[in-house]
Amino acid sequence: MNCELLNIVSSQFTVHSSNMRLSVIITTYNEAENIEGVLKSVEGWVDEIIIVDSFSTDETVKLAENFDVKILQRKYVSPADQKNWAIPQAAYDWVLILDADERVTPDLKNEIVTLLQQQPSKDAYWIPRQSFFMGKKVRYSGWQGDAVIRLIKKEKCRYLNVQVHEEINTKGIEVGRLKNKLTHYTYKDIDHFLAKMQRYSDWSAQDHLEKTPKVTFFHLYLKPSFRFIKHYIFQLGFLDGKVGFIISAIMAWGVFLRYVKIKEIRNRD
Repeated sequence: MNCELLNIVSSQFTVHSSNMRLSVIITTYNEAENIEGVLKSVEGWVDEIIIVDSFSTDETVKLAENFDVKILQRKYVSPADQKNWAIPQAAYDWVLILDADERVTPDLKNEIVTLLQQQPSKDAYWIPRQSFFMGKKVRYSGWQGDAVIRLIKKEKCRYLNVQVHEEINTKGIEVGRLKNKLTHYTYKDIDHFLAKMQRYSDWSAQDHLEKTPKVTFFHLYLKPSFRFIKHYIFQLGFLDGKVGFIISAIMAWGVFLRYVKIKEIRNRD
């Protein structure tokens, strides 16, 4: 076997030959449009892929069965609850957590493989994300600094128990940061964005209920207005053109819905 062939074989088993093996967890519900893309981005270089599915009614599970994956199904409660249940199911010490609308780029793959070969010095790692919306790369609009903790040591990391924007509890752990980005196809279109914002506003209302003794003019009018200004002006959404305006407007609408729903909960109670 010549040196060139040895190098090819070696590159195909970079994670597997390391003593730091890697599990991938992907949570899904009706992700037929995305599931093949995310699986192809991790296929062949990780040691285990687990899909935790919330009883999808589309072709998600059927499509996933074409790959070498372990499929677990569980009733959905919240993003944090689902991921906290999934983490102990992983066979290996290091876990990469993905959403179905995310893709691991070749550069990010190489960075993760190299990190695991060199014995990670941290307990978890932030991974920046490059988001796309309406077919356009979003460079500003408040999304330019988007990053998530997704590469974690299984025994040390769990998500905070919140309904929206779940994140790993960083208390008592050391967190590093990777350089290369996940690709994030965040919303397919405006209808998808609005539907997700509607759902998030339900969860956000629950998260903010105890922190908001009374819903006032400030909550219903000033906070949504400031959210629009924050995304569109301060975070340079206007440089993203029409897409930046739409993102800013829908983010403001989500804040308005949060407090309307808190009022509804209080009136109902």
